[in-house]
Amino acid sequence: MILAAMMFLTPASGVPNEEMLQDTLKSILVSFAALAAALVFFWEQRNRSAPMRWHAVMWLPLMLMAWALGSMAWSHTYLAGVETIRWFIFSVLVWLALNTLSRERLPLLASGIHWGAVIAAFWAASQFWVDFRFFPQGPNPASTFVNRNFFAEFVVCTLPFSALCIAQARQSSRIFLLAASTGFNVVAIMMTGTRSALAAMLVLLPVFCLIFYRYRGQLELARWTRRQKMLALGVLCATIVGLGVTQTGNPQMLEDNVLSNRGLTPIERSFSRVTSMAEKAEYTERSFSIRLIMWKATARMIAARPFSGVGAGAWEVDVPLYQSEGAQLETDYYVHNEFLQLLAEYGLVGWVFLLCLLAYLLRAAWVTWRERSPEGDREAPYRALALASLLAFLIVSNAGFPWRMASTGAIFALCLGILAASDARLGRHGRLAASSLRWYPMLSRALLQVSLACLMLAGYIAQQAALAESKIVRAVKLALTISQYGDVHNARWNPTKAEMLQLLREGIAINPHYRKITPMAGDELARWGDWKDALWVWQSVDASRPYVVALIGNIARGFIQLGQNDQALPYIKRAMQVQPDAPAVRVLQVYYLMASDRDEEAFQLVNRFFSAGVHDDDLLQAAYTLGMRGKDWKLALYAMEQRVKYWPEGAPSAWLKIGNIYATTDMRDEQKALAAFRAALAAASGQQKDAVMAQIPREYAAKL
Repeated sequence: MILAAMMFLTPASGVPNEEMLQDTLKSILVSFAALAAALVFFWEQRNRSAPMRWHAVMWLPLMLMAWALGSMAWSHTYLAGVETIRWFIFSVLVWLALNTLSRERLPLLASGIHWGAVIAAFWAASQFWVDFRFFPQGPNPASTFVNRNFFAEFVVCTLPFSALCIAQARQSSRIFLLAASTGFNVVAIMMTGTRSALAAMLVLLPVFCLIFYRYRGQLELARWTRRQKMLALGVLCATIVGLGVTQTGNPQMLEDNVLSNRGLTPIERSFSRVTSMAEKAEYTERSFSIRLIMWKATARMIAARPFSGVGAGAWEVDVPLYQSEGAQLETDYYVHNEFLQLLAEYGLVGWVFLLCLLAYLLRAAWVTWRERSPEGDREAPYRALALASLLAFLIVSNAGFPWRMASTGAIFALCLGILAASDARLGRHGRLAASSLRWYPMLSRALLQVSLACLMLAGYIAQQAALAESKIVRAVKLALTISQYGDVHNARWNPTKAEMLQLLREGIAINPHYRKITPMAGDELARWGDWKDALWVWQSVDASRPYVVALIGNIARGFIQLGQNDQALPYIKRAMQVQPDAPAVRVLQVYYLMASDRDEEAFQLVNRFFSAGVHDDDLLQAAYTLGMRGKDWKLALYAMEQRVKYWPEGAPSAWLKIGNIYATTDMRDEQKALAAFRAALAAASGQQKDAVMAQIPREYAAKL
């Protein structure tokens, strides 16, 4: 009952604000449920002396947990610790499923999984149709998962359990309800347009047909009347078609459709995304091109550290060292391919895990297909549908990171537990299958106390995680609010700035490893010119992620702005060792030379970059500053003209600077100045026009 409740609440629940990440809440729910279930289980077994079940598949997560624990000593301690806890919770779920999930209890678990997916799909559909905004999210519709891909990857793994619920229903009313809700879940996946989930769904369709045909005698659907069969198929198809042609009412998705033409209805979006997988041009799209960069870097990482790996959880720390020349990808924290990430982080242990897992699943599929005993026939539908869920899970694992998401990770563990428990019931014993574990009441009581201690520790960790995220996110939101108003140096913001800095200090003190959000506060502080405070924020993250070139560059630039060139130089050298051709590193060299009054060398460096076709935004800004300082108006004009060409979002500012060069320097040309100021106004949005006009010299503003 606890596991079923976990699978219902985890996807259905979300945080209604941004002060906690959605998967933090889901991880808390899964961890508490697993430990609470263990506590109840050992309490019930406190006087047990009969053997417990064990299975060889249990060694797989325990092996990864042990390796993660060991890698805390030589790799990134914090991230390896996180991985250790993740595999511990995973192992607890597998073991509980192995020892408690009988055939009679599986329908309850399947119902929990199905209805949890239905509630999550309801939130997603509300976001798609009426722009429901209760849960903060990125790419819409994301339900309670913050990202539509995470949501789609979860729901597609639940479809086999939904199919099981339908196939075991007896009353027509229940058949109707389950068929309609399953069709609704399918439409929700189509709304997302997530290609990996759509591909998995297409693969599952013939698999379901085969399972239901092969094992129809062991399911309730074999005893359905013809009317009930027509009802199930008709309601399922009518729901998918009827809801699938309903157009979105989400303004963001309507705008996205103008840019990418992905379709306005679920059917259009799914068809567009599936067909795009066959088009070569699609590989140049941002999401795929970024994945390709990450996959290539990970392949180099695996080749460099084939036996030890880089350490559990340490991929995001070390990946800048393995990127190709000039590549600078620092926006992602996972490979978006679970198999590659496992091999990169765990090395030989990862290879053993993957090969053993795939060997076990293939063997389980073979046993399920070949078993002909009465007991085997009764087990077969449950085994087949658990394998179908794992098949979908492995498909989406090629383009995402579902192993690290609480909801999908829990399904992974439970499916392995279902198969292991089935092996035990079928009497498949041996070192590579099920076995008995000698048990004593004293062992149950000891593990009861361990479960209670773990539950208390989980409570403390959850409280600290919530507190750290809340403080850091609130600080970032305050910083963004101040920046939004523009007058950042107004004295009225001093109390808000003090509060923001205090929240940052408190949040970083709890968790100094928050790479995702903390640097955003430092970026805003730098925009205000508060380099001193920006530096300590960036340095707190740099201590945990020492190879992130953008972060190293920000720190070096901060020291340069403060006139502390000697402290900037070690960071510049470190950035050049990691990524000598990264745009941020090139700009750093220019700023360092300028700060050291070596303008001639800076001119030569800028011209060399421009000759090589490099037109990074920061480099263009540096070239403009260099040109204005050295009265090289042609260089300053060229830099801003290229900025207009390559960075249109900065066009108003660039045109203003061009106009000022023609209006105030010895290159004075009133007509060109007027044309530039007119172009600045034309490039500005409605809200920007007044601010742009205020920066135009009076004599030109009057003519405009």
